[in-house]
Amino acid sequence: MAELCFEEEDMARQVLAGQLRRLREASGKSLAQLASETNYDRTYLNRLENGERLSKLAVMEALDAIYDTGGLLADLWKLAQRDAFKDKYQAFMQREAIAVVNHKYSLAIPGLLQTEAYARTLLSSAPMPLKAGVLEERVAARLGRQAVLQRDPPLSVRFIIDESALRRPTADRVIWREQLTHILAASEQWNITVQVLLLAAGDHDLVGGHLSLLWMPDGTSVAYLEGSKSGGLVEDPDKVTRYRVSYERLRDMALSPPDSASFIAQLVEDC
Repeated sequence: MAELCFEEEDMARQVLAGQLRRLREASGKSLAQLASETNYDRTYLNRLENGERLSKLAVMEALDAIYDTGGLLADLWKLAQRDAFKDKYQAFMQREAIAVVNHKYSLAIPGLLQTEAYARTLLSSAPMPLKAGVLEERVAARLGRQAVLQRDPPLSVRFIIDESALRRPTADRVIWREQLTHILAASEQWNITVQVLLLAAGDHDLVGGHLSLLWMPDGTSVAYLEGSKSGGLVEDPDKVTRYRVSYERLRDMALSPPDSASFIAQLVEDC
């Protein structure tokens, strides 16, 4: 991966746009010339340089080849994609803060159930190491979301956690045992239900992603889908209904809450 010459990935989109313009100007090419060489429309290229469009990875790879930048533009594009994803996630978190019910399916330990030590371990393992101050801010932000579980009245949450997440320990067994114990204790709260979806349950509609279903105070509901590289808020009632049906099927496939508690308790003993 090319070395990136900026500190905050939140600025990736702006940096990408600036680099595109500087590289073209340094090459002495006009937008018309670049359009001719790449077969991309001049207006389209101009919007990329203004930060109005994010484009596709293939476009950045083509421009990397023209400018001989060793993959820099492709790397910036990947970080800018993460920024766009976070923008969508921000919209979800704003709704989560006022929702009355949240039904979640997760392939990982949900942020609402993470301990401080576990959250710090995960965030510390990011491909691009975070500065100490930034790391602590991210940990605090993640733990801050958990306030919805203690507010008055608290958010009612059902977690369906994939078995794979519960069998992927951290290197520090103490931190992992503490995390499993925390999930077990949380499941005893009246507003929190935890179910485990065993690998033996087989394929289902939500394989490969995470799903959150939020019921709002006005009776409406929204869905949030999250994959490894993208995420999106779904507000269309018909689409939300389809995700609700998929979630209900998944709930029926998962272990019951008491059996899930026993399953997690056994994992704690095995640590």
